[in-house]
Amino acid sequence: MSMITNTIGRYFAGRFLVAAVGVFVSIFMLLVLVDYIEMVRRTAGLATAPALMVAQTSLYRVPQALEKLMPFCILIGAMTCYLALSRRLELVVARAAGVSAWQFISPALFAALVLGVLATIVYNPMSATLREESKRMEARMFGDASGGGVQDASGFWINQVNADGQTIINAARSEQQGLRLTGLTVFRFDTENQFSERIEAREATLEPGRWIFKGVRSYSLDSPMVEQETLDIATTLTPAQVRNSFSTPETVSFWQLPSYIRSSESSGFATAGYRLQYHKLIAQPFLLVAMVMLAASVSLRFFRMGGVQKMVLYGVGAGFLLYVLSKVTEDLSKAELMHPIAAAWLPVCVGGLTGFLALLYLEDG
Repeated sequence: MSMITNTIGRYFAGRFLVAAVGVFVSIFMLLVLVDYIEMVRRTAGLATAPALMVAQTSLYRVPQALEKLMPFCILIGAMTCYLALSRRLELVVARAAGVSAWQFISPALFAALVLGVLATIVYNPMSATLREESKRMEARMFGDASGGGVQDASGFWINQVNADGQTIINAARSEQQGLRLTGLTVFRFDTENQFSERIEAREATLEPGRWIFKGVRSYSLDSPMVEQETLDIATTLTPAQVRNSFSTPETVSFWQLPSYIRSSESSGFATAGYRLQYHKLIAQPFLLVAMVMLAASVSLRFFRMGGVQKMVLYGVGAGFLLYVLSKVTEDLSKAELMHPIAAAWLPVCVGGLTGFLALLYLEDG
């Protein structure tokens, strides 16, 4: 019986992995296609954007976006796997051989746990690295073009005060968590807070004690425009301070998050977002396990008993509600109204207990 169980376990685990990876690859290809079409539209008039670079940029941008959809890939993959096994009566045969439902979902639970660990320690750092590379490629393609590259509605802002007065820097695009900026507009004020000059620059790099601007045009009230190849502006900002100001928790890899948390605490910055992301990545393997539990609770019904479509809708609805719960707890944690550990693990506990209780009721009465 042990040999039969092990053989069936490997078979069920293999079927689950094939289904989960198939759903993941399908969604990945769809996102790449959509992102590539959008990038082609944005780069249509740029001579510095060859088709191969545009496709490569889209390919590098998608992994980080797809990381947020990984629990749903596992949910849909597990539901697909168990519905296919039920439709072909393989689950009926397994039950007739004396294999309980807990025995033939345990291989999928173990496989989901392994996938979650790999997603945290391997996939997350890889997606963060590819995202940074995509930003560098976008900066090369768009150059000085307005509205291109990675930016939000107002760009990125830095306000610094030193012995020369106040300097306000606005950058359209940020790379390396703010250590390199492109598409810049700088407003300088003297020590009496009077406007001094406006500077436009192609890019800027943070060096120890200074910003180095390249491709500079300076405008002042009482003199004509001046062009310079480079310009240095003194700063008291450190690379750690700039990284903490510009980087979002999602763009920092799992292995770098502890150092970011420590540097943010020493610099006086809020650390709730980084702590939440760190605990979410730790909890990710168990969230995938919870998704398998939810999928199994709505997918093990025998086809001839009917009601399969309704159970599938219940599973999709449960996954959506779990996603809403995770977003609510995330917002509460970032507002420092909820501890990051509780915010990261509450969806895992709710999803896992819901699936476990549903399976316990369906299988053991």
